[in-house]
This record gives sequence, C-alpha cells and structure tokens, in this order.
Amino acid sequence: MSWITHESSTVYENPWISVREDRVTGPGGDGIYGVVTMRNPAVFVVAVDEQDRVCLVTLERYTTGISIEVPAGGSDGEDPLVAAQRELAEETGFEAADWIPIGTMNALNGIAAAPEHVFLARDLRPMPVADTRTQTEEGIDAVAWVPFAEVLDMIADGRITDGETVAAIAMAGIRLGRFR
Repeated sequence: MSWITHESSTVYENPWISVREDRVTGPGGDGIYGVVTMRNPAVFVVAVDEQDRVCLVTLERYTTGISIEVPAGGSDGEDPLVAAQRELAEETGFEAADWIPIGTMNALNGIAAAPEHVFLARDLRPMPVADTRTQTEEGIDAVAWVPFAEVLDMIADGRITDGETVAAIAMAGIRLGRFR
C-alpha cells in the first residue's frame, strides 16, 4: 500500500525550515503526519590529513548540548561544493586542495525532507589568514585532528553521537577502504 495524502497545510516556517501537517492514510490506517522540510541542503566535510587524522569540531548544540562532529552546515543556496569549502574554512581555519563528493544522505527521513551532501577533503593546509571569529559565532569550542581509528572508537563508545557525523565517517571509511 502507498501513502495517500488527503490534505496538507504549512503550520510553521522560517528562513531555514518549513513544517507541514498532512492528513494521510498509510500502512497503519488514517492519521496525521508532521514533516520538516529544510530550505537548503546541508553539507558535511570529512577532512583527512596526510597522517590519517580526521578533523573534528566540538560545539554546544541548543538541542542536545555538547557534540563532537565533522565540519558541517547549510548550503545557504550555494553549490554544495562551494558550501562545503566555506564550512571547512569557517569552522576550522583550513582549506583543502582535493575535494571528492562521496555521497548524499537524508537526515531523519522518517520526519524530514533534509538532503545532505558529504565530501572528503584532502591535501589540507591552514588558511593564510584564518578568521577565528566564525568559530566563536558557530559555537565551536575546539578543533581537533583525531586518528581515523580513534574516531571509530569514539563512535563505538558513544563520544560521537551525532548521527550525521557517524554516517559521514562511514561513507568516508567505505570510500577509503577501511571496512573491507
């Protein structure tokens, strides 16, 4: 059986998201479904240096508190690669010469339409003049370079709990042949 939408109305919107409520018939019968739609796709950057370390940022999220994540953010209507390059620079003060798109994913696809683009960034170097004000504005407390194997341990032991970071690391690990 396919989902049937009988009625749909927007119940909230701002510059970043819209929320609609749909009256539907689905596998479990009739009901109401809430859907969050992101206005622009997000980008996630798995930056891996020549020593096989991954760049992680620590920040405080309003919704969940302290979080360790890969650099990420909204595309703000930009091309996803341009947005990924901007996010890496803003959040870490680094730039990369080698960018590989490694896939797309959907955040919380049970309640949201939130496409995300994941990039592998290599050949990294500090920016000549890094603007650390953007890190403060983003709420970033720390930038760390962590060995790839330890990042996997951090996921396994619960130090990294951000689902999108976990998925981005998995995509990078597959691309880099770490899980064969």
